[in-house]
Amino acid sequence: MLKEIRPAVVSFLLLTLLTGIAYPLLVTGVSQVVMPGKANGSLIIKDGKPVGSSLIGQSFSDPKYFWSRPSATSPTPNNASSSSGSNLGPTNPALMDAVKGRVQALRDADPGNQQPVPVDLVTASASGLDPHISPAAAEYQLARVARVRNLNPDAVRKLVAEHTEGRQFGILGEPRVNVLELNLALDVSH
Repeated sequence: MLKEIRPAVVSFLLLTLLTGIAYPLLVTGVSQVVMPGKANGSLIIKDGKPVGSSLIGQSFSDPKYFWSRPSATSPTPNNASSSSGSNLGPTNPALMDAVKGRVQALRDADPGNQQPVPVDLVTASASGLDPHISPAAAEYQLARVARVRNLNPDAVRKLVAEHTEGRQFGILGEPRVNVLELNLALDVSH
């Protein structure tokens, strides 16, 4: 019986060494050399300290900032350790109530804004961690941010354009604005 078990144990140990230790070390080493910023979490550094990642959304509620897409993670928003969508279907009353509350919060923050609210400002992404909003969502908030910061709307619009990423490879996805990067640029400009 030992004769049959020995090859299985040796194969298990060999595969564990190769796929569980050697391969991860190789991939980690190559990524640290080829793309260290991305390998270390795409951290955004301000004044020598990490303030976030360009890959994970952050919640903003101050009217002087552009607001991110809502997060479905719990117990806290944008909690990377509990990434998930809300799993609420379009006919679920809880989703409708959440959307109505988010629309009201946006209206309360900018009572004069009568534009239609872009859907990405009131619905969470599938991961619940989306760091981007659409250019339309940025445009919706632009007048409020400019007014609260006493900035010319054209100057804010220019910052939004500078922080708008195009489609990946020119064809994949939609144009998007990284909210954390845009808000940090606003802090520098004002």
